[in-house]
Amino acid sequence: MAVQTGLGEPRGPWFVSPDLDPDGRGGSDAASQNRERLLGGWRRRLLAGLAMVSISAGSGALAGGWVAGRDGVTGPAAASAAPVPAELVTAAEKTVPGVVSVLVGGGTNGSASGSGFAVDAEQHIITNDHIIAKGRGGPVTVELPDGRRFAAEVVGREPDSDLAVLKVPASAGLTSLPLAKPGSTRVGEPVLAVGSPLGLPGTVTAGIVSALDRQVRLGDNRHRAVQTDASINPGNSGGPLVNARGEVVGVNTAIATIDGNGSIGIGFAIPIEQVQQTADTIIGKGG
Repeated sequence: MAVQTGLGEPRGPWFVSPDLDPDGRGGSDAASQNRERLLGGWRRRLLAGLAMVSISAGSGALAGGWVAGRDGVTGPAAASAAPVPAELVTAAEKTVPGVVSVLVGGGTNGSASGSGFAVDAEQHIITNDHIIAKGRGGPVTVELPDGRRFAAEVVGREPDSDLAVLKVPASAGLTSLPLAKPGSTRVGEPVLAVGSPLGLPGTVTAGIVSALDRQVRLGDNRHRAVQTDASINPGNSGGPLVNARGEVVGVNTAIATIDGNGSIGIGFAIPIEQVQQTADTIIGKGG
């Protein structure tokens, strides 16, 4: 088994930035060439080390243990955190009970782990498809915030949108999370990313919506994404990005990293409009 170092190798498909103009609209070849000359070599050097990767983790427990093991290491003092608005505390309290860890596969066929969240009283759970794909068709287990585990049924998958829907028995009793209204997300509004980064369930991090309709590419598929600076890391894949009202505005799916060294404050979530459309389609077909 490969040795885990640092934050652990992010597992899943690699993401690359699409070839777009700085404003995201594309442009003429002449204009692009002129911009490239102006930007010079520093841009090429930066992009050589910058990649966008999925944020599911192949061995979250191991990576999480590495982080916990560094608690006693002396290092620079952490910077003071910015004050957290009281409404975000309330939003976190409402959100955590509906967020789960998703464990897929195991043994010689490979495994993956990530996050997910309940969306209705029937105990349907939304997560990322690349977590299921990485597990290579292995059994899916969902771990609840209270530590209980349930075998999960894969109701349906939509690789093009990188979304999948799971279902657990009614006895799980998960709290469903409300979805934000389409078109209601605004740049600059505070958000929380909730999930199981590095195998640490129930982790909540805060930030803002940095941009809307950001173009990223997963494999051969181009995606519209919500960009955020909330800290997200391997294992956050499939978890919710929620606003100050506790409404899901997106599904965390990718981060930009330099040399694969974890979060640098640029993360991406599938927007709620796409999530709602895909989930409704899958649930309607598969129950």
